[in-house]
Amino acid sequence: MNFEKILAERKDKVIYKDGDNVVKVFSEKYPKSDVLNEALNHARVEETGLAIPEIRAVSILDGKWAITLQYIEGKTLQQMMDEDPDNIEKYMNDFVDLQLQVHSMRAPLLNKQKDKMNRKISSLRDTVSATIRYELHTRVESMPKHAKVCHGDFNPSNIIIDSSDKAYIIDWSHATQGNASADAARTYLLFSLKQPELAEMYMNLFCEKSNTAKQYVQQWLPIVAATQMVKGIEEEKELLSKWINVVDYE
Repeated sequence: MNFEKILAERKDKVIYKDGDNVVKVFSEKYPKSDVLNEALNHARVEETGLAIPEIRAVSILDGKWAITLQYIEGKTLQQMMDEDPDNIEKYMNDFVDLQLQVHSMRAPLLNKQKDKMNRKISSLRDTVSATIRYELHTRVESMPKHAKVCHGDFNPSNIIIDSSDKAYIIDWSHATQGNASADAARTYLLFSLKQPELAEMYMNLFCEKSNTAKQYVQQWLPIVAATQMVKGIEEEKELLSKWINVVDYE
């Protein structure tokens, strides 16, 4: 493999720039089914007409699975927020508007959000007690079933703004169809973990623009905290445990 440059390195993949393409190369141990599922998710979301990079190939490079996508020249929304903090409110408004645009779409062949949540909760056998897991499963099943496109990792680093100010949404590996408020709860969680000063601003804007009660979004927080705990990031464990254990006394 001889690519132009490395754009990012993650635990299970390296992302390269190759001319007008981005090539995600996965580790040899990364499951083939997860690579193909990510590619299929992306293709299904692409069919909705949302502004996302075009998927161009799924291949094997030096024995490793790879996904080739259109390269979008520009800055992430996170970079713009960091460079221009005086306009943070404008950026957050644009961010929420973009998320609501995603939620307005339908992709009936995407995986079901609740199925994915239940699988992740079940996988926490060594981390979360059977009682808490039961409460979490019960909560998932009691929440309203919707079929909106949900990104699953919607944060400012996954939005690229090009030179014409067009916004592209990247990284659809966690996409599902389901409840928009669960997707919002996940975004709120990500802000709380990485930029807590923006979490409440985000929550207020989302609820105002979507006409959603804040309490309703908050009902999803123990569930999304449990799904985040699956990643096993040690520095997140204390906060996530607090949120998960809310089901004990609610």
